[in-house]
Amino acid sequence: MRRSYWIYDVPGGERRHGHAYRTQQEFIIALSGSFRVVLDDGDRRISFQLNRSYYGLYVTPMIWREIDDFSTNSVCLVLSSDVYRDSEYWRDYQDFAAAGREGVRS
Repeated sequence: MRRSYWIYDVPGGERRHGHAYRTQQEFIIALSGSFRVVLDDGDRRISFQLNRSYYGLYVTPMIWREIDDFSTNSVCLVLSSDVYRDSEYWRDYQDFAAAGREGVRS
């Protein structure tokens, strides 16, 4: 782990914009309240409801992730494998999906 950050003060029922990492890994924990994490590898989507602080979700590189359905006053802790670098992010889903398809052809 090289970085940690918290997501909090998200109004109940709201969502955070999605993104994917090129090489970084994350571990996501609901410290308080609950929220849903939606993971997408470009072919399929699966969602996980996090609502216990003793469970976490490991997210590998090149997985698009969105966090939504926040309960009021929830706190999300994210542990990341590396420091913040803007170049590490895919912030546009179409670009992410195209990069994944390119990787399959390589």
